[in-house]
Amino acid sequence: MLRYLARARPEAEAALRRALMLDKADPIAGARSKFLIPTASEITQKPEIGSDDSIYLCGNSLGLQPRRTRELLDEELGVWARSGVYGHFRHDHGRSWVSIDETVTGQMASIVGAAQSEVAVMGTLTANLHLAMASFFKPTAERHKVIIERRAFPSDHYAVESQIRMHGGDPENSMVLLAPRDGAHTLATADIVRAMEEHADSTALVLLPGVQYYTGQALQIETITREAKRLGLTIGWDMAHAAGNLDLKLHDWDVDFAVWCSYKYLNSGPGGIAGLFVHDKQSYRDRLTGWWGHEKETRFVMDNKFRAVHGAAGYQVSNPSVLDVVALRGSLDVFADYSMTALREKSVALTAFLEDCLRESFPKEPGEPAPFTIITPTDPSQRGAQLSLLFRPGLMETVYEALAARAVVVDDRKPDVIRVAPTPLYNTFTDVWEFVETLREIVAEIEARE
Repeated sequence: MLRYLARARPEAEAALRRALMLDKADPIAGARSKFLIPTASEITQKPEIGSDDSIYLCGNSLGLQPRRTRELLDEELGVWARSGVYGHFRHDHGRSWVSIDETVTGQMASIVGAAQSEVAVMGTLTANLHLAMASFFKPTAERHKVIIERRAFPSDHYAVESQIRMHGGDPENSMVLLAPRDGAHTLATADIVRAMEEHADSTALVLLPGVQYYTGQALQIETITREAKRLGLTIGWDMAHAAGNLDLKLHDWDVDFAVWCSYKYLNSGPGGIAGLFVHDKQSYRDRLTGWWGHEKETRFVMDNKFRAVHGAAGYQVSNPSVLDVVALRGSLDVFADYSMTALREKSVALTAFLEDCLRESFPKEPGEPAPFTIITPTDPSQRGAQLSLLFRPGLMETVYEALAARAVVVDDRKPDVIRVAPTPLYNTFTDVWEFVETLREIVAEIEARE
């Protein structure tokens, strides 16, 4: 506490005291101790900078390592060392490799608001998107279009383009690219619905992000899905920035399918195993198949007669990486102690506090250009943990490098955006306050040199 108070500007002391009060009252504050927080010297690779925790606000890109993860990985390496191939069917810790994915699908289903039968833990996000589109994108001469945002994450855009071409189509004719209105940064729900209505008779699939990676906008998933169904459209969602971030209800919202990665808010480690949701009413569809989607009881009979596992598990094509699955479990064991409702409540409070501090520390001065604009919606229902700061041209990279040098970890999206994402499991309100104070110091130094 004294360290923070010593740094506080008089006009910032009230915000700091509020942060300390909120941290003291935080019902899930204990979750932070279950993660490894890199120190300032580790992040900067400068021993002289000290051993205090870094300010890590980058869970939207890569979540921090749960303390439990190393223990779980060591256990699996031990089973492999002692049992070899027999680890598939006997396991010192009750996690036989032949059914390792079943140790995480229940908790994963809880996080995304689904029945366990509707969720598979498998593959990678884009591979899962291709597998889902193989079932759900069935273009015809009349209905061949995919409605997708203009600034979709590149991997999604590439996947859609390639799927259209694989079906003999032309992306120029078969992609409907949604864009914000002139002068806006985010998509209006009314415009999305209007585009679906306009192209309903020629659309084969709607594919949208739960949270837009660049702006941090949380789309109105329930409303948009309901409108798509009213129009008879198939709709899928990329939940890469939504899983573990928003309080999702994929089953109740009648989503057809969804895909997500697990290395962001789900903290499974770089390149961690991903997830797939297929609504129970849709799981009968044809699919690309592989042996791990075959029913467990006869999977090893090897008679080459495919009998699908019920539900999303039938979309599995290969046995999952055991080490990836247990790395994910290291995080899901932490999630199991808290409801998504509780996590979301803290997240809303953290992000609101971040916005308040930014507006107080960077007031709009008449006639003076602001260093940045917050392009993420102010409405908590239209954003997740992330705020995206759009800096005036030429400023972002200097600010980003200066933050990194001070052991403040955020991420940049060229040309001019810095994304800041306080994560409820391990970030504090004091983290947020210290980020804003550090940002204020950096901007003041830059402006003094100009």
